[in-house]
Amino acid sequence: MNRKNPLLIVWISLLSTLLFLSACSSGPSSAETKVKKQEEDKFEKLVKEKNKELELQPIELTSYSEEVGATLKEPIYKEFAVNGKVVVEGNIEKYEELKSNYVWIKVHSTEEGPAGNQQEYYTMLKRGKFKQEIRFFNGEGVYQVDVQVPSKDSENYYYDTASFTVHNVNPEKKMDVTYSPFGQEAGLTINLDQGYLVENEVFSLNGDAGNLTDQDTIMLKLNKDADTWKHVLPIEGGKFSYDVPLFFGKGVHELEILVPDKERDNYYQTATKILIENESDRVMKPIEYSRTYEERGVTLESPQYGGVESNGMFEVKGKIDPSVEFGPETTHIYVTTKKGEDEALDVIPVEDFVFDGSFYLRFGPGTYEVTLSVPETTRFSTSYFRFFGFAKFEVESTGEDQRDLLPSRGVESDAPEIIDLANQLTTGISDEREKALAVYKYVASNISYDVDKLENNTFSWDDSALKTLDSKTGVCQDYAYLAVALLRASNMEARMIEGTATGGFFPSNHAWVEIKVDGEWLTMDPTWGAGYIKDGQFVAEYNTKYFDPDVSEFEKTHNRKGVTY
Repeated sequence: MNRKNPLLIVWISLLSTLLFLSACSSGPSSAETKVKKQEEDKFEKLVKEKNKELELQPIELTSYSEEVGATLKEPIYKEFAVNGKVVVEGNIEKYEELKSNYVWIKVHSTEEGPAGNQQEYYTMLKRGKFKQEIRFFNGEGVYQVDVQVPSKDSENYYYDTASFTVHNVNPEKKMDVTYSPFGQEAGLTINLDQGYLVENEVFSLNGDAGNLTDQDTIMLKLNKDADTWKHVLPIEGGKFSYDVPLFFGKGVHELEILVPDKERDNYYQTATKILIENESDRVMKPIEYSRTYEERGVTLESPQYGGVESNGMFEVKGKIDPSVEFGPETTHIYVTTKKGEDEALDVIPVEDFVFDGSFYLRFGPGTYEVTLSVPETTRFSTSYFRFFGFAKFEVESTGEDQRDLLPSRGVESDAPEIIDLANQLTTGISDEREKALAVYKYVASNISYDVDKLENNTFSWDDSALKTLDSKTGVCQDYAYLAVALLRASNMEARMIEGTATGGFFPSNHAWVEIKVDGEWLTMDPTWGAGYIKDGQFVAEYNTKYFDPDVSEFEKTHNRKGVTY
């Protein structure tokens, strides 16, 4: 009895299936390869036909080539046809006498195209040898190629060595990414296979700069017609990346990447250029950066451009370089928002050298000018804060005007502690005037005046309602912070007033509060309602004299300058 091996049957079946699948899968691949080969053969045929029309005469070298012993291995003719690329290869015997380690190759198209009409290559000499593959940025057409060799006597001077004409028969446009000597010495490479791109609004730049350190930066310069934008990028671990907004609308943007000039401080040299065709009509507004941006080691990650729309709140985020001068001392950034004559100041903390925070566009719909600043770092305390802007941009807001209800710098009316206390003070009170009086009474009765803070100027950027509530002491601004926070937490419009007050021989800076009661603004000064100073000591003596005082009497001692937001 003839019995078949079941394992053998299974193996044969599997093999048959694999052979069948292999045969099926090889069909499309073979077809694609065939089409590609036909295309190549088509252009190679055109090359041969064109070269038959041309007089293939030997290339001629200049007298300077004899002086330095320069020879060309490729090309061998002074006019010829190619299929999409050409190789320039040669040797220089006396390379050690040259003032540069690069051969300069210039490619000029007889016709202007989207990528322009010229391209340059700096090809490094390696023991006298050089080799450069060149693709053609305008596709099919006629190109003039000039090969120049460095001078033996002068820096940054080159002599013609050879010139030849190339007829490219391939219509495919390929623009090489080329690097200047500065770029090559910085070890710069961009993660792109060609230097002409089509993008929509934003181009994601990624690259390496292997010979630069984390203390170095590179500069970006974006140009379109007469418009220019500049930005400085940090190097991290030899790498850099940035989403570059194509600010200037539809059309070709030239992105120039520059690296530090090691011979000159705060100076950059061109490393490479990329052309980016933007398909979008949208025009964006660049952010304006000052020198402070670089000097204080700031990297602004968001926003990347101005003119962004917002519903009334806006976020900024970024980081501070801890290695720069004052890096560790930069514990916060200031945000100034300005709409017409109205202006507000907000503070965003920096934690572990990172800032990420939001602020209100409190003055209603419209265009806001936003300025981001770093604080002045001083060794002494002052009663005012100085800061230096590092970035400026515009924001379009659609939010409501809630300037006197929203939380603000020093007025944390949305904090749970403030809300709980406000509820305790106003529960069961329906009359707005009585609510305001309850807040006035609490602040004036529970906060003691800090004489030392006033005399020693121990003011801090984080002075606030919460800080006052915790310490139960402060100066006039701290009384006002807490009162305004409690009133806003009670859903009552309130604002802090800045001005001067005459309590002694000379006027001094002072702050008090205005609160809207039944549609009318009412004045209160909880600081003066808390007591007085005698012999350098605070004497607590609560009074209601400065709750809704007689205006004419109040103005004899208080001079109102404006509202602080």
